[in-house]
Amino acid sequence: MRLFDTHAHLDDPVFDEEREALLAEMPRQNVHKVLLCGADMESSRRVLELRLRDVPGLELVAAVGVHPHEAASLDDAALRELAQALEQPGVVALGEIGLDYYYDHAPRPLQREAMARQISLANQCGKPVIFHVRDAWGDFFDVVRETRPHRANMHCWTGSVESARRCLDMGMMISFSGSVTFKNAHNLREVAAYVPADRLLIETDSPYLSPVPFRGKRNSPLRVGLVAQCLADVRQVSLEEMAQCTWDNAQRFFCEDAQG
Repeated sequence: MRLFDTHAHLDDPVFDEEREALLAEMPRQNVHKVLLCGADMESSRRVLELRLRDVPGLELVAAVGVHPHEAASLDDAALRELAQALEQPGVVALGEIGLDYYYDHAPRPLQREAMARQISLANQCGKPVIFHVRDAWGDFFDVVRETRPHRANMHCWTGSVESARRCLDMGMMISFSGSVTFKNAHNLREVAAYVPADRLLIETDSPYLSPVPFRGKRNSPLRVGLVAQCLADVRQVSLEEMAQCTWDNAQRFFCEDAQG
């Protein structure tokens, strides 16, 4: 069985003391691929370095981008640096980007501008984008209609079935994190049952959103199998079938030239 964690922040300093041990343990827990995601320019530089680690049985790939919280930092120099990073081997996507109106750490017009500029860059480079959206669905769909991302993944799904339908109609992937396992997450499990099998992805969003029974503790890719198990239960398939399904989807979406 092979598991592909499509969104993790393993560059986060909380992992500094045990990162090497975690990386070595992942293949023993059937985690054979992890997509390391940047959230600002500094973390994007870190994931570029981290993806080069040589760990037997584990492949690390990277995404670079500027999260909506950091939208004010996306200037022309940052866009040029992102463009150069997207040309490097093993850099498979631009993200995470999007809109976050829950925290509003950056002015909303700047968030929309940063999202649009990064989508344009991803389209130019032929890379998929990874979206973070929170309490901003109306503006999100407006920007997407204007910018038309060629390929997109909705990271850490938190929306309704109706929002999922709109994303699926636009050809997007839907990724579920540990939050789908939470006791009160009935709406997320409803979406997980609704999404077509070829559009499903799994992730941990480490170090955040640790799945049940580890909710509230620091997360890691070692727990992505619990997300896969939850989806398997919801969709009434085996864990092995769900692991293979999400592996194939992630390989196809992020790593078209990779061998399955």
